[in-house]
Amino acid sequence: MNSLEPIQQAERALSQIFSGIDSQVKKNLKRVLAALRHHQVGTHHFASVTGYGHDDLGRQTLDRVFADVMGAEAAAVRVQFVSGTHAIACALYGTLRPGDEMLAVAGAPYDTLEEVIGLRGQHQGSLKEFGIRYRELALTEEGKIDWAALAEAVHPYTRLVHIQRSCGYSWRASLSIQEIEKIVDLVKQQNPNTVCFVDNCYGEFVDDREPPMVGADLVAGSLIKNPGGTIVQAGGYVAGRADLVEAAACRLTAPGIGSAGGATFDQNRLLFQGLFLAPQMVGEAMKGNHLTAHVFQQLGYPVNPLPDAPRRDIIQAVKLGSPDKVIAFCRAIQQYSPVGAYLSPVPATMPGYESELVMAGGTFIDGSTSEFSADGPLREPYVVFCQGGTHWTHVAIALEAAIAAVGRA
Repeated sequence: MNSLEPIQQAERALSQIFSGIDSQVKKNLKRVLAALRHHQVGTHHFASVTGYGHDDLGRQTLDRVFADVMGAEAAAVRVQFVSGTHAIACALYGTLRPGDEMLAVAGAPYDTLEEVIGLRGQHQGSLKEFGIRYRELALTEEGKIDWAALAEAVHPYTRLVHIQRSCGYSWRASLSIQEIEKIVDLVKQQNPNTVCFVDNCYGEFVDDREPPMVGADLVAGSLIKNPGGTIVQAGGYVAGRADLVEAAACRLTAPGIGSAGGATFDQNRLLFQGLFLAPQMVGEAMKGNHLTAHVFQQLGYPVNPLPDAPRRDIIQAVKLGSPDKVIAFCRAIQQYSPVGAYLSPVPATMPGYESELVMAGGTFIDGSTSEFSADGPLREPYVVFCQGGTHWTHVAIALEAAIAAVGRA
């Protein structure tokens, strides 16, 4: 089979969708530029301080810029967040207290949150060990939010509702901004004091609105995903209501320090520049997702989302159906990565995950899923998840090898 032919067909079929993505990139970039202009960002904001990080003008200004871009009261953008999971954990620990309940409304959360909640592991200070109750609403058989159950699910003691925007490692549709808005409205009707928290990982700039703009109280995410624009070296963020952001920052640092501490280690320029680049990088990743979906559906594989479906995050899932094909796919992607192309991915355990994973990630920033990568847990139904991409043409080149590696379904 000529692996180039299905890609060329997909490129022709997707030209109108690509044009629509460019239009949305322009909208989001205008929002970022407006925030940078409003806060008068200049080269003096690229300087950094040492030690405790007190009075870091660049960091303080970036927080305000980021809050504006997210439509939030406040934000804390910090290189000290190890990952998106760390930022999410700080948000949860900052908000929840013993006796409170956390309700997950979009089914089971992402694997790395299981030990944070206390669903796996023990004696590590999980929410469960602190006496915080946990409940989750199962998705419908179609993988959708159970709206009827949600309309009656929030109790007076439900302190926080967890809304995972992205599908994670599950075969479901990721949530749209409109669905997040509907969730928030239903929750607030039952208990106005319940905090609506959104795990925003993989979703930033995919739409022209962010969750705080539709009523979410708090969001968190990673800077080596969408908002870092593929160049930020580490970190994460929380954004939303000012009191909740400060509470999360107090869990990152310490009570009494909160958002006032944290040296930026000469990273301020990259943090500002990454935010500027983010809308374009997300747009390229979305184009790569559409291309992957179109090609592999034509080859007979189930794909999620479908080729013409609007994107809700930067993840494209392909159900390959066997562990050998998942491994072969990831090895093909690795061969066309800019870094470590000579390496051959093998299944292995990873901290925070229950199943063995195989990962292709020849990225300039280690673990950066805003750059092009592919991975999947070696468990039924054997799905590979493609993420990110700095330019869709790179995705197209790598897909040629992936097609040759796995063939038709």
